[in-house]
Amino acid sequence: MYFVFDLDGTICFKGQPVTEPILQSLEQLTASGHEVVFASARPIRDLLPVLDKRFHGYKMVGGNGSLICQNGNIKQVAEFSFMILVQLKAILEKYRATYLIDGDWDYAYTGPADHPILNNLNPHNLAEKKPLERLNSIVKVLILTSYNMDALYEELKPLDIIIHLHKDEGVLDISPTGIHKWSALKQLCIPQGSYIAFGNDTNDISMFKHAHHAVMIGHHDMLAPYSDETISNDFNVEQQIIEKIAEFNVRYA
Repeated sequence: MYFVFDLDGTICFKGQPVTEPILQSLEQLTASGHEVVFASARPIRDLLPVLDKRFHGYKMVGGNGSLICQNGNIKQVAEFSFMILVQLKAILEKYRATYLIDGDWDYAYTGPADHPILNNLNPHNLAEKKPLERLNSIVKVLILTSYNMDALYEELKPLDIIIHLHKDEGVLDISPTGIHKWSALKQLCIPQGSYIAFGNDTNDISMFKHAHHAVMIGHHDMLAPYSDETISNDFNVEQQIIEKIAEFNVRYA
């Protein structure tokens, strides 16, 4: 059985790396013959720092599906078309939006100097911050602020893109059309119904839909209909996750 884990808010919290007790429970899965996969909104660049190096050879999905990584080799799956980029840039300028825009490795950032996203951005200085026009390709756009985020969102909706609205953070997460976590799992040759999924947000819906079993961490109104069970996001959340992994390890041995 495959086990597919989102990262932030699912197995790591408040921008901190995945803790050693959870890492050890993941290693117990692999020791039993299961395969662990990580699937994050983070680009691979920012996914690696929250995982111990002994996990860097595992299969990974980054940028909500626009990037995949196998055996440490990163592959770009998709990027925005030239015409979509022209439209996106015009809307960003119109609404004076600030952003984090990811290329296949480097990034452009115009957000506030104290924005919380900076806690997770390029923490090991693996990439270079560049002007937007110097990025070779663009795989993901995160809109951080705008003088009218609601109007900006309405103007984005008709475009041929995928938009995830994260209300708690007040940001818009945009991917190329047809790109999501499930599309990337297919690229990694992971069949429908062959995996257990753990996630916590709307960008996990696609992989929940095609999972054998889906576990939601905390509660999200839009994700809940696709979840088979829930783990409360309370002071004991990590121990509950470890116990659930151990339960599945035995059940699907």
